Amino acid sequence: MDAIPRLTVLISGSGSTLQNLIERTASGDLPASIVGVVASRAGIFGLARAERAGLRAAIVERKPQETFSERVFATIRETAPDLVILAGWLHLLTIPPDFENRVLNIHPSLLPAFGGAGMYGRRVHEAVLASGATVSGCTVHFADNTYDTGPIVLRREVPVWADDTPDTLSLRVQAAECEAYPAAIRRILSELRHSR
Repeated sequence: MDAIPRLTVLISGSGSTLQNLIERTASGDLPASIVGVVASRAGIFGLARAERAGLRAAIVERKPQETFSERVFATIRETAPDLVILAGWLHLLTIPPDFENRVLNIHPSLLPAFGGAGMYGRRVHEAVLASGATVSGCTVHFADNTYDTGPIVLRREVPVWADDTPDTLSLRVQAAECEAYPAAIRRILSELRHSR
């Protein structure tokens, strides 16, 4: 990996994580290039962010479900990325052998707590608050073929305050995510560079 590392970003919604990565790559804080964006549906704001940044974007609809993962990775292969970044991607994928340990995800809790099917976004923060936990945060991990169980790359903690709501906790976790995801990507790219 002598050239600038290549990232393909997968999105399902507003693209706030994508925007963070666009800004980090543009500033040089994240020494990589976003070479493609794959969306799981049309009409999402993340696609507008990609277009505004001049990024190549594709839409891969979920149906038929049986071939969804194959179609997603066929689209990803067209961009030849070093890493695939799940950025608010809400769908379980079957990771093919050529992308094993090359697909990263970020989850808004300290895994393995508050992970698994159906645990995303506001639901996670509601569950954290209902549990009485005093610490939450985010976890960057390699995606595998189940929800939120792949090898952990790094975690960032944030405090949970007694008067927190799901919205106030979410803001604190999102701020941690904005720092944690680029840091994890830099770490993995460095390891890939030294292993080749």
